[in-house]
Amino acid sequence: MRYLYIGLIVAFTALVLLFKVQNFQTATVSLFSLSVTLPVSLLLIGVYVLGMLTGGFVLALLRGSVRGARG
Repeated sequence: MRYLYIGLIVAFTALVLLFKVQNFQTATVSLFSLSVTLPVSLLLIGVYVLGMLTGGFVLALLRGSVRGARG
């Protein structure tokens, strides 16, 4: 089972690296007067991390609301 997990980690890492190499074009994101030009892969990783953070905050907010409604 240990070798299966190692194999899955290696395969996932290879897919992430392949994605990064294939999406090395740059994209510009603008907000108000600020603009940032980064590779598409880094922008995607940033959006993913921001989604995890906001999803965690929403989940914590919902948990607090449910606990407050019960008690």
